[in-house]
Amino acid sequence: MTDYGHDLLFGSFITPTNAAPDRVVALAQASEAAGLDLATFQDHPYQAGFLDTWTLLSYVAASTERIHLSANVLNLPLRPPAVLARAAASLDLLSGGRLELGLGAGGFWDAIEAMGGRRLTPGQGVEALEEAIDIIRGTWDADDRSYFRVDGTYYRVDGAKRGPAPAHDIAIWLGALKPRMLRLTGRKADGWLPSLAYLKSLDALADGNAVIDAAATRAGRDPRAVRRLLNIGGRFTAQPGDRLLTGPPGQWAEQLAVLTLEYGVSAFILMGDDAATLAVFGREVAPAVRELVDAERAARGVVAATAGRGVAPTDAGRAAEPVAARAGRADADA
Repeated sequence: MTDYGHDLLFGSFITPTNAAPDRVVALAQASEAAGLDLATFQDHPYQAGFLDTWTLLSYVAASTERIHLSANVLNLPLRPPAVLARAAASLDLLSGGRLELGLGAGGFWDAIEAMGGRRLTPGQGVEALEEAIDIIRGTWDADDRSYFRVDGTYYRVDGAKRGPAPAHDIAIWLGALKPRMLRLTGRKADGWLPSLAYLKSLDALADGNAVIDAAATRAGRDPRAVRRLLNIGGRFTAQPGDRLLTGPPGQWAEQLAVLTLEYGVSAFILMGDDAATLAVFGREVAPAVRELVDAERAARGVVAATAGRGVAPTDAGRAAEPVAARAGRADADA
């Protein structure tokens, strides 16, 4: 049983298809209207059917007011870390502190290489990602007036200027499944961001937590500094392959509360491009999960603790109606 005591976050995972760009932006705006904390987008620069994710993040930031934004996750092999660090800080400043940074080591190497990226082995990808994190954090450390150097095998900076500092402490969340990536998450990241569909079972969450916690402890960090996020899928009906999230909204709330209280997940990001489902997720499910978790934490005497970096729950999410008052609107929102 693991509960790290973090405030709960809820978000959307929107497909950045370029066939209907206005609809992609509208889904991000619908996420904000539903009271969600995050809108996220996958990043596959080699996919000709997708909008460029960084351009999309910038446009959506200008088209929304409060929701935080992130790639889920950025393809690091095609985005040099020193340039990415300045781009992220700039967008965070322009958006009023609403950017988080999901990063991945890369995976579709044929496509990456076809776009001019360097092919790496999985182990090399992890090493490159660790070097990139050092460069990104070094760039953001604008209070240090010295030039900085990272003499890495895959990425290097030699006397680079630091800055700008972002508007808030941008969280770095890693898309990780295997032990080396999990250990890196524990050592240097602010969050673990796997997808439920890629986990063989819920035991994989517990196993991943154990690896992250041990690595964080060895690095002198408090394991609670690492937020546990999860991409989840499905609609509010039983669908083949859902494996966990089935049934009506109330049943979803019970299942997600278990994932928080027993497996430490504190951010749930819903995969899908249906505005009505996002509305139910934000207005019905999220407040119900918070209510269940708050009650159980109070009974257990768990002291809530916000993760050190990144987005905090929105006022809209915290100010949601009582569950009973929302029940009458469920059919209209679904």
